[in-house]
Amino acid sequence: MVYDGAVRDMVLALKHADRLDLVRPMAGWMARAAQPLVVPGMIVAPVPLHWTRLIRRRYNQSALLARAVARGLGLDQCPDLLRRVRRTASQDHRGREERFANLRGAIDINVRRRDLVAGRPVLLIDDVMTTGATLGVATHACLKGGASAVFVLVLARVAKDA
Repeated sequence: MVYDGAVRDMVLALKHADRLDLVRPMAGWMARAAQPLVVPGMIVAPVPLHWTRLIRRRYNQSALLARAVARGLGLDQCPDLLRRVRRTASQDHRGREERFANLRGAIDINVRRRDLVAGRPVLLIDDVMTTGATLGVATHACLKGGASAVFVLVLARVAKDA
């Protein structure tokens, strides 16, 4: 979906207003869209939050979506496949290059999960994609950790001006 209007309001309600009732329908939409991406042995993983942000928010909306998407698709999921190894500043109001620089080296594979991901395709889940910086860094971490391939699935995409 395009991250605008009612979709933006729903995402922000999930992310900041504890509207956990939105997870089920959102994950249903995502699972339907992901059907063509599903391959045997695939594992579902969310984009991680740094522990300080997780404490402040109390939950990772991407992890909630990933769990529900995995359930809907009948796939294994690993909520801690990736980890934020350093805290980053908010990506809000940053340009493309600033977003990539902000995230450089911030996400890595969880060393305790290397055996789980080795040779398997990963379906990486996030709520919103803006420039793709977060998903790019997370994809790189999965591949470096031994994933055979990485597919990404987001609920919404920020539309770019033509």
